[in-house]
Amino acid sequence: MDFLENKSIFVIGAIAFLGKIMVEKILRTQPNVKKLYLLLRSVDEITATKRFYDEVVEKELFRVLKEKWGENLNTLILEKICLVPGDISCPNMGLKDSKLLEEMKNEVEIIVNLAANTNFDERYDIAFGTNTLGVKHVINFAKQCSKLEIIVHVSTGFVSNEREGLILETPCKLEESVDGTSKLDVEIEGKIIEETLKEFTNREEIITTLAMKHLGQKRAKIYGYPNTYALTKAMGEMVINDQKGNLPLVIVRPTIVTSTYKEPFPGWIEGLRTIDGFIVGYGKGKLTRFPCDINSVLDLIPADMVINSIMMVIVAHKFQESSETIIYHIGSSMRNCMRRIDFHRYIFQYFNEKPWINEDGNAIKIKNLTFFHNMASFNRYMTTHHLVFLKGLEFVNKAFCYAFQDMYDKFQRKFSWVMRQVELYESFLFFTAKFDDTNLEKLRIIARDNGINPNTLLLDPKDINWEDYFHNIHIPGLIKHVIK
Repeated sequence: MDFLENKSIFVIGAIAFLGKIMVEKILRTQPNVKKLYLLLRSVDEITATKRFYDEVVEKELFRVLKEKWGENLNTLILEKICLVPGDISCPNMGLKDSKLLEEMKNEVEIIVNLAANTNFDERYDIAFGTNTLGVKHVINFAKQCSKLEIIVHVSTGFVSNEREGLILETPCKLEESVDGTSKLDVEIEGKIIEETLKEFTNREEIITTLAMKHLGQKRAKIYGYPNTYALTKAMGEMVINDQKGNLPLVIVRPTIVTSTYKEPFPGWIEGLRTIDGFIVGYGKGKLTRFPCDINSVLDLIPADMVINSIMMVIVAHKFQESSETIIYHIGSSMRNCMRRIDFHRYIFQYFNEKPWINEDGNAIKIKNLTFFHNMASFNRYMTTHHLVFLKGLEFVNKAFCYAFQDMYDKFQRKFSWVMRQVELYESFLFFTAKFDDTNLEKLRIIARDNGINPNTLLLDPKDINWEDYFHNIHIPGLIKHVIK
């Protein structure tokens, strides 16, 4: 990690899942970094400091760092970290301290933008503000940095709305609508958001929220994207292509990010991520039938491998003579492909051996999933099952005059949960494409040829035994750190 020695780095999104892991990695492996500027969504320095300690330093993620530094950790943080209150969705990223702003413009050499709203079902205005407009604000700031060496923008592999074949490491283009009547335009999308918000002025917040969520889903479907998240991240890349100028810029596109593989220890995770709702629903016995192509590709990548790849991107930049924006897919489908049938087998084996204990203290018995190979057959089954249950419940009520409200409520919650999960993740359930990782393979060659210790920057998903990872790392980590 000598390449980060005496460097000034601006990390945007430091409180996000990947952001925390990056901050910890830098402090643990290169404490001689000159300065870490961390943008936190806060109104002032006091609030930013509280957020940083509550949501970053006090997390178990920092356990190894605390063991290494002991009482001196606070001194290291005070010396190396500068908290920057702001908001990426605002012009100038919401930076109000003009003195600090000028300091950063004169000092920052490396910018890593990890900020993202990853909620598939987010309000369109909120996701657009962070994932699209936020990129514009970062680019504008980067152009003012006199010492800038590289800016790394973290996107997602799913900005491509292609779902078959090999997805290349190529820039996002302005997409045509599904019916070919219009092209995606970032400015127009911003105006649509503004006009819709005006329509709901003085309405209850929950009504506005539902309307903005619906708008995001609608606009995503029009242009062939699976959800609001993918659409707004794709538009963020379009902003980069349009406004980057001569900036030394790199885009990294992780696929589905999972818990840490090795660093700072195996299995650290925060929140229910893309696949984890399925794991928890299955373990609790709520999920018994599901639509998917059992041979579809599940492209996963542990979080620490994503951060190591970003580090290697920064190192490799000085070896690559190119003024073009380089794009890196960070995933496993090319090097260590896992099929959905394997994923389901792993979680069945785990919960069969270590069943979930319910509120009554009883072990939940799970069964092999029943698969529907297309959405039409799944929807027919769910609709029929729903109606049959409700008619049966109505008959029992009339026959015995009992109140079956609790049973009804539980069934409705389970039915709604399953249908909502399917709606949000439908595009991933039949995903057969693979992500080209030619550029990342070049990074691995550069790392090898320059004697970079693979234990310091573990990059290759080929090393992962997926069965062992799920049984001994990911699911135990999920239960320990998220489902407490």
